[in-house]
Parts: sequence; C-alpha cells; structure tokens
Amino acid sequence: MKRIQSGFTLIEIAIVLVIIGLLLGGVLKGQELINSAKVKNLAGDFKSTGLFIYNYQDKFHAMPGDDAQASQHVSGATIATTGGTTGNGSIEGTWNLYTAAAATTESFLFWQHVRLSGIANGVTDTTDLLGYPPRNTLGGVLGVTNSTQMVITGAGGVQLRGTNIICSDAIPGSFAKQLDIMLDDGKTDTGTMMTIAAGTSASTAAVTTANVLDTTLYAVCMGV
Repeated sequence: MKRIQSGFTLIEIAIVLVIIGLLLGGVLKGQELINSAKVKNLAGDFKSTGLFIYNYQDKFHAMPGDDAQASQHVSGATIATTGGTTGNGSIEGTWNLYTAAAATTESFLFWQHVRLSGIANGVTDTTDLLGYPPRNTLGGVLGVTNSTQMVITGAGGVQLRGTNIICSDAIPGSFAKQLDIMLDDGKTDTGTMMTIAAGTSASTAAVTTANVLDTTLYAVCMGV
C-alpha cells in the first residue's frame, strides 16, 4: 500500500515566507513613519518657541518672561521678581525648572506671558505644576534660557550660537541626530543646535555625533 506524505511543499513554504516578509516590512515602515512624525513634531516645538519670542518682542518691545511691564501689556500677567534682572532684554532662569519655588523667575513666566498674550496656547495658571510646564511629544519638558547663563560648548570650544537658548528634554539619540540634520548642520556638537546630557541645566559640553547613542535620552538645545 502506497504511503501518502503530509506536509508543506517548497512553494507553500516560500509563499508563507514572502507573506511574513511583507508583514514585517509593513510594520517597520509604519514605525518609521511614526518616528518621522515625532521628529517633525519636535522640530515644530523649536520653530514655534522661537516665533513666540520674536512675536512677543515685536508686539510689546520686550522679551517674554523678562518683560518689566508685563502686567500692563497683558491682563493677568506676573512680573518676574527672582532669578535675574527684569527688563534687561535677556530671558534668565533655569530652562527646565518648573516648581513652586521657580514660579517668579523669567524662564518660568516666559510661558505665561506668551500664552496670555494670545501668541501661544496653554495653561496660564502658574500654580498648576502639572498642566503649566510645556512638554514635547515624548513627554519631556521644553524651556527657554539665555546663552550667558547656560553656555553649551561644542567642537573646538565653540559655543552654541544664539542669544536665547531653547531646550527640549528626554529625546532619544536617534531623534536628536535627525533633528540636527533637519534644523542645523547634522553634527550634534556644532552650529545652532547641540545635544547634551538629559536634564542638564547648567553650562556643559555638547555630545559629539559619534557618541550620541540611539536609545539613550538626551536634551537638545537650539540657539535663536
């Protein structure tokens, strides 16, 4: 009696492998598109924050956060009383410090001024420490300071260019490198955008492109 062998033919196996390959390719492409959208969102934060500064300055002839006449320019605005000299044309204070103790500093009040003036959207109640701090698409905080208070040194000892410094935290290294390609020169320690260790709020050295690890979180700063 002839025995009948059961199992898959080579053609059937080949078809299954092709289908699996197509599914994996679709998943990877989808993830690539999601990551690309996140990087574009992060880039939008930097561009928008720079515009907030210029638009407020154009409208009130003062810097948001540093405005000594903020309460006259914008209803309900608070004038900074700590962390710097109000009205000197420089946004002073720690860019990523959003605590009750920091609520009267210029970098903290920057967001209240641009929001109350209608230039930006967001919570204006400075006592709401959950809703008030601006966050990027990855959940990291976003903030502003000045290039004198926070000196970021890049390749060859060259400082990050720009009077005001915008920083965004908790960004994976792979995204940081893409951001630099999109908005600057593609090198994380030169130009107007540099990558530093996550959470850094004091003067520091930038991380070279070769040392930026894809899955490690960093803060990315841009001078404007």
